[in-house]
Amino acid sequence: MKKVLFIGLVALPCFAENYLLDGGQSSRIAYKMEQHLVPATATTTLILSYVIPQTFRSPSYSQEIRAFELTFSEEPYSKERILDKRGNVVIKATWRRPRRPINAVISFEAINRTELEPVEALAPFPPNNLPNRIRVYLDATKQVPSTYPEIVSKARQLTRSSVTEFDAVQQILTWIVDYMTYVQRPVSYDALYSWRTGKGNCQNYSHLAAAMMRAVGIPVRIVNGITLRESYDVQVKEGMLTMRMAEGRHSWIEVYFPGLNWVPFDPQQTQLFVSNRFIRVEVGMDNNETVADGTVRWSQSRGFRGRPKLKEQINASFISDEVNLLAERQPYGPRKMLFSPPVEASFSRVAFEEASVPPIVDISQNLASLNFDEPSVFGNLDFPENVDFLDIERPIEETEDSLMVMHKSFLVETSEYVTTKGQKYAQTFILEDPLKLVKIGAALHKFGGEGQLWIELSKDDGTGKPGEYIASSDLIPLDGMPYSPGYDWVDFTFTKEETLLPPGRYWIALGYTGSPIVNWFFTYGKPVGPADGTRYNTMFDETWSHSLAYEFNYRIIGMKGK
Repeated sequence: MKKVLFIGLVALPCFAENYLLDGGQSSRIAYKMEQHLVPATATTTLILSYVIPQTFRSPSYSQEIRAFELTFSEEPYSKERILDKRGNVVIKATWRRPRRPINAVISFEAINRTELEPVEALAPFPPNNLPNRIRVYLDATKQVPSTYPEIVSKARQLTRSSVTEFDAVQQILTWIVDYMTYVQRPVSYDALYSWRTGKGNCQNYSHLAAAMMRAVGIPVRIVNGITLRESYDVQVKEGMLTMRMAEGRHSWIEVYFPGLNWVPFDPQQTQLFVSNRFIRVEVGMDNNETVADGTVRWSQSRGFRGRPKLKEQINASFISDEVNLLAERQPYGPRKMLFSPPVEASFSRVAFEEASVPPIVDISQNLASLNFDEPSVFGNLDFPENVDFLDIERPIEETEDSLMVMHKSFLVETSEYVTTKGQKYAQTFILEDPLKLVKIGAALHKFGGEGQLWIELSKDDGTGKPGEYIASSDLIPLDGMPYSPGYDWVDFTFTKEETLLPPGRYWIALGYTGSPIVNWFFTYGKPVGPADGTRYNTMFDETWSHSLAYEFNYRIIGMKGK
């Protein structure tokens, strides 16, 4: 076992959420993506492009691609295989005046491994003697404005004491993890929007990380690929932490280290690795360049203007799957979760003070004397309402040669099946002021089944888990829930008795009878509550020792007391 070296410690009283991981994942995955495309009216030329995933190896993550196959229900007029300037292998298929729907099927087998042995990252900062093929990944682009003065200033401030490249990278990522909040539909995807708002999706996280690292001389390239929804567990001291991504398009980064080559990072949550639930497809300078995979181009007869209809579905089955991951929480790092393998390098351990959680104060005798007359709505409110994730409308633009282009979408369905037999899911919320509770909403989608749903409200037990029961909402029969093509707010009212809540931490849990099939939407990370604020239990473990690495979308509706 290699010794893990640290230098420096800049620490305040903290409850950091930095975890060192040990162990690994090894999976054999049968992957299939099916696309159904209906050409726009009077289409004269239709061009579909796909990138063939390549075998890739790094110190922490590897993928081996076998038996790649791309088939079409209608044979194209022509089919080209192109090697682009970033090393991506692109298949470009063209049809002349297509009139019938086209089904495209991509299939392959992926042998994916994540190995979290100690990483020797001894490259100095800034890295020197970089070859020209690597130096290009220091350049600024429209989406990665690494010369923007404020971004440069912040990056230099964060890395001013760094002597190794890894230290500089982890200083930047630690800041980004805490600064950024994940949203599904940002206004823009570039690093400047991320810098100014602190919001964004996976593209924003990648672009801001790339901009800040390139600003201080660290080569970074953008990776586009697919994440798979198969969850996995990480053993932590407090119990079990369940990790899950959506099944769909994702963007992350690779950082160049002399001696290590390209090493993957997911700026949303991981450094020096990505999970083997990632399928690596395409690389480039930014997400404006990594556009070959999944792009649709077409032209139409004069006087016609329309768009093709495209549905895309991913199916991935794990032929074999071995997961053995152990996490140890560190006394340094960001407030939000960040995972890393042990590192042999010199780096500063920076810790931050966590916002305090108000304890529940027993002021029940005083609550009745308060005036509850100020409306209050709060929670994790941002999610894509009523979106059909099988029929997402993709962005369209017109090129200089009059072709219309429809790009891939990074809008993904992040949700948990929460009416699983034997399991119960709970989400925490924190009150800073007294509240007269009226309703609690959850972002749900009904797929079918029968039965009833309700919300149970509990106090925190003092250890970050659901404790003493307080109240239940009225029942909602499943057949009384309106159908939506996507996710919508379902509000559960509390009319049985007046529910007055003092400041403190509480939990809401979804209860049900019968056999409902219901998903609850969630947001990557913890945009509102604490890192341990989403939990579930099982019929074999009723202690709520299983936590989730994301946060359900919920809203608390009531009247604030004064």
